[in-house]
Amino acid sequence: MANLSARLRFRRHGKAAAFIGLLCLFTYTAAYSGTLSIVSQSRWVDVERILDGDTFVSTKGEHIRLLGINAPEVAHEASPAQPMGRKASQALARMIAGKAVRLDFDVQRKDRFGRTLAEVYLRDGSWVNGEMIRTGMAHVYTFTPNLRWAEPLITLERPARQAEIGIWHTERFAVLDAGRVTAGQLGRFRVIHGRVSRLNRNGFGFHLGHLGVSIPRKYRQYFRHPPLIKTGDDVVVHGVVRKSSSGLYVALHSPYDMEKL
Repeated sequence: MANLSARLRFRRHGKAAAFIGLLCLFTYTAAYSGTLSIVSQSRWVDVERILDGDTFVSTKGEHIRLLGINAPEVAHEASPAQPMGRKASQALARMIAGKAVRLDFDVQRKDRFGRTLAEVYLRDGSWVNGEMIRTGMAHVYTFTPNLRWAEPLITLERPARQAEIGIWHTERFAVLDAGRVTAGQLGRFRVIHGRVSRLNRNGFGFHLGHLGVSIPRKYRQYFRHPPLIKTGDDVVVHGVVRKSSSGLYVALHSPYDMEKL
């Protein structure tokens, strides 16, 4: 009888030990897999040279574009420099030239020019993309499906805009009143402030006086719902000024392209 009890205890303890062992193995595997997943999303490169305020080249020749931001252009070929272009380039150089930086990625890792799209960090954890926005050396420029960092970038941009520092103090990039948008702005990315004068019936568009604002059908998947606005609301929109048969308009590509004030 004693031997039987001992055998039963052994079986129970053996099963418990086996269960705990399997649990530990599962936990270890999950943690290890998670680590691999995280590592696969980041890598380090050494900076060789700065091309402008949002692009640099690594020592291995990789062209890297700072994701989610756009700095003024420097002079190249037949195109003249934009206001603050050189200063933005110098600001980026002061932060990263000759250093090792970490690249973090979103959904899409390459743009149509073959450049690597990345959030860039220094060894001390400083967020380079965010710092360029915070100091007014660049504006937020989000495009789908890379929206992971859009909200914190907009949060950093807002006070820079309000204080009119850096590019926000120039005529080219300063927040533009909707009533002053003309054909002279065609093709330009602008940040525009205005008051909602009319809502579209489908909810995915509205007007700021004569300026139309729309959410194209292919981008509506990134919106949980139509913008929660009403006539009379003050808003800020971000986008390229374009022209249609009905007049000038700006298309919103993500929820972060509009701010309700």
